[in-house]
Amino acid sequence: MGIEVIAASAAIVKANKASGSIVTLKPEEFSKLLTRAKDPLIVVTEGGIFSTNYQYLMSYKGLTFFTKSNTPLQLGNGAEVVTADSIWVPGG
Repeated sequence: MGIEVIAASAAIVKANKASGSIVTLKPEEFSKLLTRAKDPLIVVTEGGIFSTNYQYLMSYKGLTFFTKSNTPLQLGNGAEVVTADSIWVPGG
């Protein structure tokens, strides 16, 4: 194995440890979770190169949940929303 491959593997492991566990959900499952969370804090951003997508990140019961949708999600009245420049998810 070359030194480049070892360095790349170490960087991936380090990034995964830094980010913790992130659970990726379909938008409809993320929306269901939103209804269970009391006063959720949601990080949102718009992304995409050829078409716009909407990305959402929130914590619930110690886990971090992520989804990407082609249309904006209804976040509810009690949600606190933070708009980010970007969201990066390992492997995403």
